[in-house]
Amino acid sequence: MLSLALGIGHQNSRGEWLDVYYPAPLHQPDSALVEAARQSLEAPAGNTAVSFLPEHCTALADALSAAGDEHRADIARAMVDSQRPLVAMFLEEDRTPESVPEVYLKLHLLSHRLVRPHSIKLDGMFALLKNIAWTSEGPIDVEELDNRQLKARLAGRPLSVDSVDKFPKMTDYVMPAGVRIADTARVRLGAYLGEGTTVMHEGFCNFNAGTEGPGMVEGRIAAGVMLGSGSDLGGGASTMGTLSGGGNIVIRTGENCLIGANAGLGIPLGDRCTIEAGLYITAGAKVTVLDDQGQEVRTVAARELAGQDDLLFIRHSVTGRLECRTNKSAIALNDVLHAHN
Repeated sequence: MLSLALGIGHQNSRGEWLDVYYPAPLHQPDSALVEAARQSLEAPAGNTAVSFLPEHCTALADALSAAGDEHRADIARAMVDSQRPLVAMFLEEDRTPESVPEVYLKLHLLSHRLVRPHSIKLDGMFALLKNIAWTSEGPIDVEELDNRQLKARLAGRPLSVDSVDKFPKMTDYVMPAGVRIADTARVRLGAYLGEGTTVMHEGFCNFNAGTEGPGMVEGRIAAGVMLGSGSDLGGGASTMGTLSGGGNIVIRTGENCLIGANAGLGIPLGDRCTIEAGLYITAGAKVTVLDDQGQEVRTVAARELAGQDDLLFIRHSVTGRLECRTNKSAIALNDVLHAHN
């Protein structure tokens, strides 16, 4: 069993799910607990989302308690007073998601650090998720936004629209321990932020991507990209995700790498690599490799250097040639920046 979770969500006027909040999802739950929940809710086998009502919660709580999970039992008891639709999501195995509750559970598992990016299937999720107005009154189907705004104004309530997107911000659903985020709107649900990560105001992290931690993020972590422990993404720097030109190549850095301000990363890096400020390395870029004496060895496509350690990428200030040298100075993050996360 991959996961079991109890959730509270929002639906539009047609009963279609907009979002689901899972307060304490379980990864690889005990089989006895799963069976207790299935029997209580009369849930079929396999991957399934089961809607239930507040009047079912007491019996569900008793079943979970008898199976030895008091925490989930307490959540079920609290749901007795819910004014929102309730759902139990059973993930028997990792398959392409088939429903909004399934997508949201997988995104929660990532942001809770229960699974790692690229370890679960998210194919086809965009077709399942609706464009949603994320507002001061919760998620609203964009097709119903005009009517909701009118009702709110007639009632004298301000209704503020923070964004229109398929994904909400992570911190409205999950707040991982040991992380600082200067602007929470810039981290999507489904981001994986390792302990000790700092995301500054211009930093951004997409879903199914993130950091091992500790690390400093002042640039853009695209979908699918992972930064290794101790790595820095400078201000305005960018990474090439699989959704925006990276194809099937998984872009990541090893440990203690530095992507300089306004630089870009389009190949995987090993440990202790540096890309100088303003330099975007794409897979097909021609790079002149120099030895430790500064002598030219060969010219290769950058993809041939993927995953290697101790590389320094610079652009020669006179010739404009893209060069790769040995990174003689290890890049260490400023401990003060991360000591109090």
